Amino acid sequence: MLSWLAPIIVFGLVVFVHELGHFIAAKLTGVYAPRFSIGFGPSLLKKRIGETEYVLAALPLGGYVRMASREDEATAFLEGGSENSAVRAGNPKDGFDPNAMIPFGPKPIPESRWFESKRLPARLFIMLAGVTMNALLAYGIYVGLLLHSGIPTPIPVAAVVNPGKPAALAGIQAGDSIATLNGRPLESWETLLDSIGASAGRPLELGIIRHGEMLRLRVTPAAEVVPDPRTGVRRPLGRIGMMATEGFTPISVGQAFTEAWRLTIDNGSRIFAALGALAHGVGVSDLGGPIAIAQVSYQAARGGIETLLLLVALISINVAVFNLLPIPILDGGQILLNVAETIKGSAFSTQTRERILRGGLLIIGLLFVTVMFNDISRNMQNI
Repeated sequence: MLSWLAPIIVFGLVVFVHELGHFIAAKLTGVYAPRFSIGFGPSLLKKRIGETEYVLAALPLGGYVRMASREDEATAFLEGGSENSAVRAGNPKDGFDPNAMIPFGPKPIPESRWFESKRLPARLFIMLAGVTMNALLAYGIYVGLLLHSGIPTPIPVAAVVNPGKPAALAGIQAGDSIATLNGRPLESWETLLDSIGASAGRPLELGIIRHGEMLRLRVTPAAEVVPDPRTGVRRPLGRIGMMATEGFTPISVGQAFTEAWRLTIDNGSRIFAALGALAHGVGVSDLGGPIAIAQVSYQAARGGIETLLLLVALISINVAVFNLLPIPILDGGQILLNVAETIKGSAFSTQTRERILRGGLLIIGLLFVTVMFNDISRNMQNI
């Protein structure tokens, strides 16, 4: 059951945490936030606490925060209510409160409570809070897993050898211990993995210990185009069809916090590098989208809760990095616009902002269509 729910859990948790960051920052800076929703679509449960209505919606695929911002079409009702609002209805059962601000009552929203009224540092704090929460989610997952299990340390002992793959064809068997690589002592599984990945089509000599005896086998890695689990970008790597035995090295609390920080930074850096590669020749056809993420989530759930948590951490970092791109409607684009307006000394006109935001929406729309097409094409090829 967990496997089928995994895509919803992954999508929902990552987006929810992102929006929670914006919501907390808005509250801390005094921006009016009349609604915070867990999920989308029709409301299942809702309760107003103070000046915010908290909603549990039917589609648990994330959530959203609604702030007093004149540039957000979704919050246009804040300036005067809507046909379905409690303000227009004036009916207590619809949530009308004569002492509340729009949309719960007739009182106008003070100028000081609007997002645009805040100084640049406060606005940047709100816009960066979402990606910060995504990074903290990943960091927290890494800390928890490291404290629970220790540092993953793959042991160069074959745990699984896939039939028909180069390792099996070379004579490697499950339980074989790999002692040497091209005549030199093997330092670690990572060393072997890097050599295999970089040696597609070129033979490697492995020194195998089996039942106390040393055997020398030659294996030629086969090139396979596989997605990088951190970025979704597909690229050719050497593979021999063998999995290592997984081991773990216990670490202290201090080491766990330090190692978790390193993992968060390293994975974020790899995603930035992948985006750079995309701009310098890696095909857009190598990108994965929602279907690919759902498939990986399903597979991760079948691998256990720890594997699923690692996937949540990686996707959370992906969302953080992606949202920092300078594309209008993304956090990075909004940051750029706000900084530009501060330097300019005045806000862009409503028409200019609408054109910029529509351009950003077009870019995101084209990217979404592209990755969906890639996902569907790959699945059709596998039928």
